[in-house]
Order: sequence, then structure tokens, then C-alpha cells
Amino acid sequence: MRKIYIALLLIMMTWGFNVSAIKILVANVDPILLTSVRIFVAGISVLVILAFFKILRLPTKREVIVIILISLFNVVIHHIFISVGLSKTSGVNAGLIAGTTPLFTMVFSIIFLGNRVSKLRLFGFLLGFIGVATTSIAGSGGIASVSVGDILVLLSILAQAYSFILISKLNPELDPRLLTGYMLLFGSGLIFIASLFEGSDFRQLTKLWSWDVGLVFIFSAVVATALGHMLYNFAIRKVGPAESAIFTNFITFSALIGSAIFLGEAILFTHIIGLVLIVLGVLIGTGVVEYWWRKSRKKEREV
Repeated sequence: MRKIYIALLLIMMTWGFNVSAIKILVANVDPILLTSVRIFVAGISVLVILAFFKILRLPTKREVIVIILISLFNVVIHHIFISVGLSKTSGVNAGLIAGTTPLFTMVFSIIFLGNRVSKLRLFGFLLGFIGVATTSIAGSGGIASVSVGDILVLLSILAQAYSFILISKLNPELDPRLLTGYMLLFGSGLIFIASLFEGSDFRQLTKLWSWDVGLVFIFSAVVATALGHMLYNFAIRKVGPAESAIFTNFITFSALIGSAIFLGEAILFTHIIGLVLIVLGVLIGTGVVEYWWRKSRKKEREV
């Protein structure tokens, strides 16, 4: 189990640093065009790895429909909005907002799946939302000037959280790793079509051949997106939802560290406040605190 925990920690750190990576990439290539290529490379990487391990198979007709529905939110909307949003806001803000994914997933599970929630969890949701508001206001200089980038990043997180609910409702029989690969491949095609309508300059892709931008691209597409999602889908089965929610906080933390190191962005005191509120919100709102409390009570009874 220790190896699984270490793997989860490394994955979350990788995803946090990926915020800085995407921020660097969208500064060199049109965000939508870049996203289509990045997601395509990630999807091909996943399918090649699965073929090597002899897990690859073609989806059934029903599975194709499921792949299309989920990828619209999990890949197309999520990745377009976060890429465009990162071109209009700081890596620090985006990283903090991205840390609320577990909270919004819980909120949608209450709305669409009828899950019950305690007052303590509601308090956790409130803390998380206050954390997002604090972060956005801190990065924009005031409530009247909250950036469009912050809103787009938030919408991308909402789309991703809703996709998790779709996965739960549709309950696909396809192996999660295969589902990930096919979603990335299909989603990249739709994003590429969107880039054509936008009139993207394909000559910008030549910038990816430079060694520095190219390495960042490989890290983002292959390491963070392809390998990261595959390993996460494997680890989540071993650990469970309660423990995994704890590790999501490392995404936010590493995103802040990455933004400071790789982007040279300033971390304000209000950002720290936002981080603390979001971390507490995730721990309380996703039920981790209640899980720990019940676990400790159970141990006391056994003693």
C-alpha cells in the first residue's frame, strides 16, 4: 500500500506542475490548437501502452456512445477551457481553483445522484468556495476585476466534475484505462475541428520542435496526461475515494510551487489563505474528516 501512496503523491505533484507546463505552452502556441495536439499525443500514448500490455480492444457500439458523451465534458470542454483560461490568468490562480475538483464532484453527486450530505460537509463546501473567491480576488486585484481566465478555469473544473458523475451514471464496462485512451483520442479530434473554425495558425506547431518547449510538451502530454491518468485509475481502485481526496490537495500545493519556480509568479498572502481554505474544504467536504473520525472511533471500540 505504501507504493500506491507514493505513486498517488507523485501523480498529484505531476498534475500540479502540469498547470505551469500548460501555461508555458499556451504562451507559444494557440491554446485550442495546442490542446488538440497535446490530447491526441496523450491518447495515442495510452493506447500504445495498453496494446503493449495486451489490454487494447475495440469498444462496442454502446461503449462508443458512452465514450462520446463523457469525453465532451471530461476532455473537450474541460481541456479547452483550462488551456484558454491559463492564457488569461496566472498559474497560481488556476492551480488553486483546480484544487476544488473534489468539492464540485461531491456537489454534483448530491444534485444528480441524490447522495446525502451532512452539515459538516456543507461547511466544507462553503470553505472551499470562499477559498476560490479569495484566490480569484487576490489574483485580479479586487472583486470588480475577477479575470475571465479564472472563470474559464472554474468552468473547466465544473465540466470535469460533471464528467465524473456521468461515468457513475452510465457505468461503462470498458476498462478505465481504455476508456481514458479512447476519450482522449476522440476528444482531441473534436478540439482539432474547433481549432479549424477558430482559424488557428498551424505554423505555430513548429515551436514544439525547439528542445525547451518540446520537453515541456512531452511532459504535459505523455507524463502528466497519459501516464498520470492511467496510474491514477489503477491507484484509485486500491486506495478508495476517501484517501484519494487527501492526495488531491497536493495538486494545489505543487501547482503553487511550480508557478513560483517555473513561471516566476508571486504567491501572495491571500493566495495562502485561499490554499488553506480550499484544503480544509476538500478534507471536510469530501468526507475525509468524517472518515478519519469514524475510523478512530472504531479503533477505540476494538480496544
